[in-house]
Amino acid sequence: MTIGLMLTLAAFALVDSTSFGTLVIPLYLLLAGERSKVSGQLVYLATIAAFYFLVGVALMLGLSAAVDGLGEALHSEVAYGVQLALGVGLFALSFRFDPKYRAKRGLPERRFEPRVGGPRTMVLLGLTAGAVEVATMVPYLAAVGVMTTSGLPAAQWLPLLAGYVLVMITPPLVLMGLRAVAGGRLEPRLERLRAWLTKHSASMVSWAIGIIGFLLARDAAAHLFFAPE
Repeated sequence: MTIGLMLTLAAFALVDSTSFGTLVIPLYLLLAGERSKVSGQLVYLATIAAFYFLVGVALMLGLSAAVDGLGEALHSEVAYGVQLALGVGLFALSFRFDPKYRAKRGLPERRFEPRVGGPRTMVLLGLTAGAVEVATMVPYLAAVGVMTTSGLPAAQWLPLLAGYVLVMITPPLVLMGLRAVAGGRLEPRLERLRAWLTKHSASMVSWAIGIIGFLLARDAAAHLFFAPE
C-alpha cells in the first residue's frame, strides 16, 4: 500500500462526498432540522456510510464475479428491452415533477424537503438514498477497482474502505460543526439556502429522473438497434 494509492482513494472519496445522498440530503436535514436534532442527522450519515462500506466489502469479496456470471442473460434482447422500457418510463415520469408541466395543467406544485425524524426514519432514508445511488457510484466503483487490481489483502483494504466512507461523509459533518459553533449567526444564511433548495427541489428531482431515464434508454437502444451484427 503506497501513499499514491491512498491519495487516489482520498480523491475518489471527495468526489463521492458531493453526491445527492452524501451531501444534498444531509444539507436538507441540516437546514430543516433544529440543532437539537443532530442525533437524527448522525444516524442518517452512519447509515449511508455503512451501506457504502458493505457494498464495497461485497464487491471486494467477489460479488462482481457473480454478476459477471450472469453476463449473457444481462446482455440479452429481453434484458435490454426491459431496460429501454424502464428508461422511457422514467423519462416520461420526470415531467410529472416538473413545475412548469404541472402549472400548465393546473396541478399543485410538488416540493421535496426531507426532515429529521426518528432513528427508523433516518435509517430508512439512508438505505433508500444508498440503493438509489448504487448504479451511479462511479468514483466508489473506481476506488474498489483500484484496490482490487492492487492485490491488497483484507487486512489492508478493510481499513481503506472504512477510511473512504469516513472521508465521504466529512463535508456534512463539517457543516454540522460550523453550525454548532456559529450558533444563531449562521441561521439567516442557512434559512435562505433552505428556502432556495425547497423552491427548486421539484425541478432537481425532475431533471435527475429524466437524465437517468434518458441514459438508460439510450444505452438500451444502442444495443438493440445500432449494435453491429
